[in-house]
Amino acid sequence: MKPITSPNAPAAIGPYSQAMMVNGIVFLSGQIPMNPRTGELVTGDITKETEQVLSNLSEVLKAADCTLSNIVRTTIFLTNMSDFQAVNAAYEKAFGNHRPARATVAVVALPRGARVEIDAIAVVGSWPAAPSPQTS
Repeated sequence: MKPITSPNAPAAIGPYSQAMMVNGIVFLSGQIPMNPRTGELVTGDITKETEQVLSNLSEVLKAADCTLSNIVRTTIFLTNMSDFQAVNAAYEKAFGNHRPARATVAVVALPRGARVEIDAIAVVGSWPAAPSPQTS
């Protein structure tokens, strides 16, 4: 196991790593919309909050020589499901045509009063595009 850390993403606020790499798989801890330079939570606009979360994940991925396109699975945690559409739009903008498997979960609360948190699993390296499924 190899810990993955980035100075360009918020430091862990507990006894955990930003990410761990095992056998070419990167397990990313959940990121909240914390500005890594100021340590302050981005608040007031769920779209901007989600963009900050995705930026934080991207910075940790960079430290593992990956990008968002290496992600195979995410979990989104929301304190208010009425934010789902705006979060989904920011997520779609960040991922483009890449469509990792995903779950979205409503939770009562998140660290530091955040409204959104996202964790992820990524695979290191590149691979050829999968063949299109055959229809009959």
